[in-house]
Amino acid sequence: MPLFRYLLPALLSLLLAGCAGIGPRESVEGAGNTADWRHHKAQIARIDGWQISGKIGIRAPQDSGSGTLFWLQRQDYFDIRLSGPLGRGATRLTGRPDAVTLEIAGQGRYQADSPEALVERQLGWQLPVSNLLWWVRGLPAPDSRSRLSLDGASRLARLEQDGWQVNYLAYRNEDGYALPERIRLEGRDLQVTLVIKDWQPRQLGR
Repeated sequence: MPLFRYLLPALLSLLLAGCAGIGPRESVEGAGNTADWRHHKAQIARIDGWQISGKIGIRAPQDSGSGTLFWLQRQDYFDIRLSGPLGRGATRLTGRPDAVTLEIAGQGRYQADSPEALVERQLGWQLPVSNLLWWVRGLPAPDSRSRLSLDGASRLARLEQDGWQVNYLAYRNEDGYALPERIRLEGRDLQVTLVIKDWQPRQLGR
């Protein structure tokens, strides 16, 4: 009995360590292998900087349109530029998680504490900008529950999180990383399609 008492904590520690790659908020299903998913997730999570360019399409109850996307990420600093969607002209969202600025061509410059509040107030879109930091890399956001479906290569095929469904329609290999090339997001009366033409991932370090 005393030996069992000493062995039990050690066994529990090993079990928890083995499950660490699948967060406690994740529910995983699909054709992929969970061990391979843990490896893929750890590799992609190390990317903390990138430059993306491509196209964005938005379907909303009142408006629909498409335009170009440019996204510069440097750890917690972001610079996201949209040109053309919904006839609004150039739109630029910059800042950090607690201080965000939105500039709309011909309208002005606006500031807020959160990107979600600013985008909804000025553009009318309930868009989960903070989650996009993770979703664009093919990862679930870590701060809320998620349901994942893996493809045959153990990457995300579909993600359900915070009232959104994110479908990963295509991937590409860039500098040794398997990164999303075509993503469709649906939720809050919005459908957003991202087509990434150029991926430049970086590991900048902390």
